Amino acid sequence: MKALAGMAGLPLLRALRALHPRALTTTAVRSPRWDPPLPSRPPCASSCPVRFLRMSPASCAGHNKWSKVKHIKGPKDEARGRMFMKFGMMIRIAVKEGGSNPDLNVNLAHILEQCRSKNMPKASIDAAVKSAEKAKPALQHMLEARGPGGCVLLIEVLTDNNSRTHQEIKRLLNKNGGTLSDGCRHNFNRSGVVVLPGHNISSEKALELAIESGAADVQETEDEEEKPLLKFICDVADLNKVRVALERQELPVTSSGLEFVPRNYSSLNEDQLEAASALIEALNDCPDVVRVWDNIQADS
Repeated sequence: MKALAGMAGLPLLRALRALHPRALTTTAVRSPRWDPPLPSRPPCASSCPVRFLRMSPASCAGHNKWSKVKHIKGPKDEARGRMFMKFGMMIRIAVKEGGSNPDLNVNLAHILEQCRSKNMPKASIDAAVKSAEKAKPALQHMLEARGPGGCVLLIEVLTDNNSRTHQEIKRLLNKNGGTLSDGCRHNFNRSGVVVLPGHNISSEKALELAIESGAADVQETEDEEEKPLLKFICDVADLNKVRVALERQELPVTSSGLEFVPRNYSSLNEDQLEAASALIEALNDCPDVVRVWDNIQADS
């Protein structure tokens, strides 16, 4: 941790610390917090700024709790089939943007890796790529919305009928306590994200790895099976560099790719979380919806 105070670079976003809900009032809350004072900028700040990582246990605990609420919805087989369908749509978008050769299309390569990490059959992956090459033109765009408790949603869609999809999304939002709202995209940054298993890696070690790899932030969270994960967040252009740096530490990278990362979070109570979960589930059930990004965290 001594290296943290002396590292040069851009000011970092806060590093969020995920806590298990049942541990919120136990020793996890009393764990030491490294929170350095922000220094005033010297005249050379533009050329040699100091960057800091700070722990924010409470906020990340809420976001982590929300990740679990999202994951437990729906039978596993049904959720698995829907996930593969969404991967097919993501492949179609990536092929449309950069071609079907993953060696020349970095975004497609990352998506194919995510497919394999989720045990999507190779035959299904190959079929999705071939289908994407022959698919008729479709419109890809992002709808901005607000949901229960004022949370912000980005709804990525792929459609051959923009009017139909827009009306269906609007209907689902109105039915589930949401509304279309321009300007929500400014609450997110499109970033590179490298995901690692979080077993046996302390928060302090995660911070060190983030700085050594060139990541701008690191978040601790959990997957749908409540296994700990570390998400290293970086600029889009630095994605491969950060991944390679982590792999050189002999760390097993689960996946890497581009995501919309919230700049700030909306804190929701239990009732609002349930309503938001129902809304996002309804949106994900829409055939034209690729992914839904949110800035939700649970009240800690």
